[in-house]
Amino acid sequence: MKFIAIIPARYASTRFPGKPLALLGGKPVIRRVYEQVADVLDDVVVATDDRRIYDAVKAFGGKVEMTSPNHKSGTDRCWEAYCKQGAAAYDVVVNVQGDEPFIQPSQLQTLKRCFDDPSTDIATLVKPFAPADGLAALENPNSPKVLLDTQSRALCFSRSVIPYLRGVPREEWLSAHTFYKHIGLYAFRTEVLRAVTALPHGVLEKAESLEQLRWLENGCRIAVGITDAETIGIDTPEDLERAEAFLKVKGER
Repeated sequence: MKFIAIIPARYASTRFPGKPLALLGGKPVIRRVYEQVADVLDDVVVATDDRRIYDAVKAFGGKVEMTSPNHKSGTDRCWEAYCKQGAAAYDVVVNVQGDEPFIQPSQLQTLKRCFDDPSTDIATLVKPFAPADGLAALENPNSPKVLLDTQSRALCFSRSVIPYLRGVPREEWLSAHTFYKHIGLYAFRTEVLRAVTALPHGVLEKAESLEQLRWLENGCRIAVGITDAETIGIDTPEDLERAEAFLKVKGER
């Protein structure tokens, strides 16, 4: 199978405008994301709506497509960028977040293996919450939780804590059950990506502001790979500071 990574990258951001171009260890964040996936997948393309990001990617020799500024999600932007690849044909499109400079090759390999099952439409990743993460991390609505079935497919995503542990004191939940934190990395069979971008927004999606609920509502089978690899997403300037500190610990500049 052939896999292409498409990295949606917008300049506008409420909490951190211009974050794809913020320097991390002397390199733009978007370049670090690009380089992390380039050796694992068959091709990589950045999809942006901003000429500054376009020029920055071209400057380091990366592939990039200009896309509409009107897309409501990174998934829609991925589909437009994929369509601009012309005659190039790929079996799976991997939507890699443009603010994840520490995405690991092992995570991408886990995602790829989900498509060994021909019934998989979409694949994503989760990471188990550890007791050391603390209740505040578990209850953080910005960190969606996932329920899995016996075949490691997604049953539901929610910003609330799921499942609710009846009869167990809340402070004991993390030691009494394995909860799964969603990692926002998606891979789609090409024809499925085309189909989901044409779907109207669903009731659950509107309630939780999670587009993957639209896919579940419409019968998509979402395979889930489990990873223990930790990453640092860049959502705020404070996250960038944490990422710089992480690089120093690794001894990298």
